[in-house]
Amino acid sequence: MSLALGLFGAMLTLMALRVPIAVAMALPGAIGYVLLAGDATLFNMLKGMAYARFSNYDLSVIPLFLLMGNFASQGGLSRDLFRAANALIGHWRGGMAMAAVLACAAFGAICGSSVATAATVAQVALPEMRRFGYSGRLATATLAAGGTLGILIPPSVVLVVYAILTEQNIARLFAAAFVPGLIAAAGYLVVIAIYARRHPEHAPAQPAQSFGQRGRQLLAVWPVLAIFLLVFGGIYGGLFTPTEGAAVGAVATFAVALARRELDGAAIQRAFLATAETTAMIFMIFLGADMLNATLALSQAPAQLAQMVAGLNVPALWVVAAILLFYVLLGAVMDELSMIVLTIPVLFPVVMGLDLFGLGATDKAVWFGILTLMVVEVGLIAPPVGLNVYVIHSLAKDVPMAETYRGIMPFLLSDALRILLLLFVPAISLYLTRFI
Repeated sequence: MSLALGLFGAMLTLMALRVPIAVAMALPGAIGYVLLAGDATLFNMLKGMAYARFSNYDLSVIPLFLLMGNFASQGGLSRDLFRAANALIGHWRGGMAMAAVLACAAFGAICGSSVATAATVAQVALPEMRRFGYSGRLATATLAAGGTLGILIPPSVVLVVYAILTEQNIARLFAAAFVPGLIAAAGYLVVIAIYARRHPEHAPAQPAQSFGQRGRQLLAVWPVLAIFLLVFGGIYGGLFTPTEGAAVGAVATFAVALARRELDGAAIQRAFLATAETTAMIFMIFLGADMLNATLALSQAPAQLAQMVAGLNVPALWVVAAILLFYVLLGAVMDELSMIVLTIPVLFPVVMGLDLFGLGATDKAVWFGILTLMVVEVGLIAPPVGLNVYVIHSLAKDVPMAETYRGIMPFLLSDALRILLLLFVPAISLYLTRFI
């Protein structure tokens, strides 16, 4: 156990020195492996480690969903989503911020990336909110928090990675995330409504649009609904697997963007390049985490941790709560994918060994996956290193980051209440899985 703690400390030190995360995990892992088994054993393992990881067919769903999201970003679909939502509720006080949240939720249904959702919707919504007099605090905080819906509402790259690591059904996890994702969006809308009532000068109402304008804006978003129904209707209707659904979704999104004349050669190149860069980053994190996790497994630290937890005379729910709190703290220094890939192989067996509400193994794994997803989302907007906040700040440099974080606090309160609700009421996460 002492070796495991030393490796973890070395990883955090390297990360603090701005060493790439994959290397920060792989280097301590390799050194620890040599100490435990020798260099010859390490080199023998390295021969097949990359192939063993990347030959997993399920991993192909990651670049396909990323490509679908990049085609949607380059194809201008986020613009139509925001305009349609704004046409419906933009005349309410705070309505334009609410429209941005709804646009993030809808765009997240065909994207799967939080950062991409935040950046893409912000490019459309931020200028409009500033033009109508919204405060920089509310505008940037709303877009940073709304962007997290990109991973909360399926498809979610984080959930795909969790499913692969825990050998769970991707479609079942997607189904489990729908209701919590909708609760998250509703919670953000309530936060905006309360904020706008308390600070009306931060969120002025705009003139209502005519019924004709609303109809035209709503009609423009039918391709997004069609793509969503095609992908998830096909998956849950048994027509194709999640990987096949991701491929169908990528082709459909490409066709829609092409038909709208939003894609040219440069935009297509940007979509493929962004997909390749993000996929490479994720896969390198996989390799780094595999190296570190192999060393941890060799040291028997996960088994010792599970035995230690089992021997504690504390309620099982307290153990899960402690793990979630650990994720919140870890989110201050690590990105969400690195957290999942590194910690799930260690913590998942601990959770599976607990008696939680009498849940079966599959239901427990799905419920814990949704809880993990919700807590990981907090790390994207919580200080001091909320990645979404930095992304939005790069688009609104005139708004001090401290102002954005002040605006984020009510959204974090909504997140905390939602996590507590899902922690104590597993049926919320598991409701839709009964129909799979």
